[in-house]
Amino acid sequence: MHSRAAGTAGWPLRVVVGLGFVFLHFPIAVIALYAFNTETSAFTFPLKGFTTQWFARALARSDVLSAIGLSLEVATVSVLLAVVLGTLGALAVHRQRFAGRDALNLLFNLPIALPGIITGIALLSAVRLLDLEPGLLTIVIGHVIFCVVMVYTSVSARLRRLPRSHVEASMDLGADALRTFRLIVVPGIASAVLAGGLLAFALSFDEIIVTTFTAGPQRTLPIWLLNQLTKPRDMPITNVVALVVIAVTTLPIIAAYRLANPTGDGGRP
Repeated sequence: MHSRAAGTAGWPLRVVVGLGFVFLHFPIAVIALYAFNTETSAFTFPLKGFTTQWFARALARSDVLSAIGLSLEVATVSVLLAVVLGTLGALAVHRQRFAGRDALNLLFNLPIALPGIITGIALLSAVRLLDLEPGLLTIVIGHVIFCVVMVYTSVSARLRRLPRSHVEASMDLGADALRTFRLIVVPGIASAVLAGGLLAFALSFDEIIVTTFTAGPQRTLPIWLLNQLTKPRDMPITNVVALVVIAVTTLPIIAAYRLANPTGDGGRP
């Protein structure tokens, strides 16, 4: 009786959540739908026809391929650096006790809390101060700053759940620190490192605010999409490329969620 009453009382919340879900994802559905439209004009409803020609045309354009290649290159390099720095930072902060530990933990998390435009302006000032030429290097530096946070928080959360007794038992059985790290700690945090790396990749691939301040003449895929807003005749190509960005960023997020919650319980104990 009690469970039936609770279920009845909970249906308005489910309706509200469902409406919110539809509101958030409706624009994505529109982009996906009009990527197959036969018309080259702006959005018109109903669709005049269905075609896949825009996908072939998008892949035949050198500017699209160049933008995709640059975004993949930036995201890959940024993630590799972020995985190393974020993992080492998490191990240092959560396995050691030293002066300034809390301040260091705050510094690792600060970039994701700051507005992107603040980070972008700060990076642009630093680039000018160091007399660096905006390009691939400066883009990667900017992306690493916030990608590190993804890996750091993911590994830190896993380290907090990793029983200290396992490490102590390994040491008691005669394993040295390096062997214990390789056989106990690394397997324990491996999926968290991978999950953080996947989230960082998704974040880097479609990042635009920080990139705008650090890219110079380089055009990543998000910057290419932003420039396309002034070209209504290219709307079908723009929709196709936007759909590619959505797919490339969504799949790593789903994979990261599965890795972080292999039992599917949402992280509940």
